[in-house]
Amino acid sequence: MKNRIKELRKSQGYRQEDLAAALGVSRQTIIAIENDKYNPTLELAMKLARHLNTTVEELFILEG
Repeated sequence: MKNRIKELRKSQGYRQEDLAAALGVSRQTIIAIENDKYNPTLELAMKLARHLNTTVEELFILEG
């Protein structure tokens, strides 16, 4: 599953550390999600979408 987290995070001026702190996760978690190494839980996906002012469907792209 691909995502647009890095793109949206940068466009809104957030550092990985900022986003991680706001969501209560580690910076390593944000890095892993951005690099498609980890799929977040539904709860974290919804928090990410809410924090980045978008929807889960716009944030994550299901392939194939």
